[in-house]
Order: sequence, then C-alpha cells, then structure tokens
Amino acid sequence: MIAKDIADGSFDSSSWNDALQGAQNWEIPTTGVEILRPGQVQGKLYGGCLSILVASLGTPFEIETDGTILFVEDIGEKPFRIDRMLMQLRLAGKLKGVRGFIFGEMLDCRPPVGETYTLQQVILRILRDYEVPVVYGLKSGHVSSDNITLPIGVKAELTASGEGVALKILEPATIIR
Repeated sequence: MIAKDIADGSFDSSSWNDALQGAQNWEIPTTGVEILRPGQVQGKLYGGCLSILVASLGTPFEIETDGTILFVEDIGEKPFRIDRMLMQLRLAGKLKGVRGFIFGEMLDCRPPVGETYTLQQVILRILRDYEVPVVYGLKSGHVSSDNITLPIGVKAELTASGEGVALKILEPATIIR
C-alpha cells in the first residue's frame, strides 16, 4: 500500500513526515470524520484491516486490545459481514478493554441496493454496550485518496466533542539516533 500511495501521490505527507521524523504531540488530520459517540480517551493506538484482525483470533498472533484506541478499516465488505466480524471480536472478548473506536473510510462497504440501514447504524448496534467514543471516516488504510499514516503502537488521545474530532499522537513513532 505504501509503494502504491507514494507512486501516485495519494498519501498525507504531514502524517507520513511526523511519523518518520519522530515528532511528539502531533495531530492526525481528521477532516470529515463523523462522531458516532462522543468522549475523550487515551490509549495505545492499535488496529488495522477488520478482516485481518478477525482472522488473527485463535492464532499465536491474536490481537491484544486491552487499553487501546482501536482503529478498524476494511474495503468492499457488506455491512452484514462487518456486523459478523465485529460480533466475533465482541464474543471473543476483544472489545471489552477498548477505550475508543476509530473506523476508517470503509471504502465500498455499503448496504445492498434497497436497504435503508447504514454501516454506522450497524457499528453502533454492535458497540451499544461500550461507553467509549466512536468515530467514523478516518482516511487511513484502504482509502479513496490522501492516505493518513497512523503510527500503530504509540500512545494517543482521541477527543470527539461538539468541536469535532481530534486524534493526537502523544509519543514519537520512531526514534532518530
């Protein structure tokens, strides 16, 4: 994905540079990100493609989500499949210790023609028991353009309020020596 994004210039250079240069206390661009549930939390930024995260269950590489701000994205999955994968994570106990949820652009993850529900409604139904912030639409991972670099594994702060969404990276993603 990196090679493709760099080759066609469809990446966010500010987040890329901040991550690679070991910036501290920097913000991830959140233009267009929708608040599904407000709140403010800190935790380790973690996650990735939902279908890959679910596929890790039961393996030595199973996801560890306690204390995280969980980023979830995917491409071309129907909402009923997203529902099933989120429910699988929930039933496996992987959502219990999550402090906040960030959903990606979810490119081409639309309901079938004629259905009236939204993917956001599906997400909120699965996450209804978790009193943590939930945001939707961060352009990272499988995206239409301007892919944002997310430094997985670093401490971050997610704020979702009437003033909008802010995602601050609180420690360097790299150490320059």
